[in-house]
Amino acid sequence: MAGLWDERAQGVLRLPSGRLIRGRGLRRPLDPTAPVPSYAVYLLGSQPPQVPWEFRWLPWPDFRLPKDHVEARAVLGEVWERAAGERVEVACGGGRGRTGTALACLAVLDGVPAGEAVAFVRAGYDRRAVETPWQRRYVRRFG
Repeated sequence: MAGLWDERAQGVLRLPSGRLIRGRGLRRPLDPTAPVPSYAVYLLGSQPPQVPWEFRWLPWPDFRLPKDHVEARAVLGEVWERAAGERVEVACGGGRGRTGTALACLAVLDGVPAGEAVAFVRAGYDRRAVETPWQRRYVRRFG
C-alpha cells in the first residue's frame, strides 16, 4: 500500500484489513505539509466548499444520522473499496461524531463486529468519537 497515508499521522485509522482512512474535522485547517486525499467524503448538513481533489458530499446534519441511509451505505462501501489503494479521507465539521460514526461503519464493513466497532474507533482514532446514543445505535445496526 505504498503511497497511502502514514498510519502514524494524526487522524489515520488502520482497519483490520490494513486499509488506512484519515478522519478529520473541517473546522481545523489542513496542515499544508500533510498529504492530500485522492478521494474524500464530507459528512455535512450543507454543501461543502470546493477542494482540489475528488470528493463526495453525504448530507448528514451535525449530531444526527445521514439523511439517506441507503445512500450512506453505498458511499461508505465506496470509501472502503477505494481505501484499498487510494488515500481516502472522511470528514465532518468537528471530526468526531459523524466522522467517528462513519469510521465505525467502515470498521464493520472491514469485519469488526458491529457491537465492537465504536470501541475500535475510539481506541484507534479518537477516544470521543461517535458522540450520540443514536450514532452508536446506527453503528450497531449497520452490520
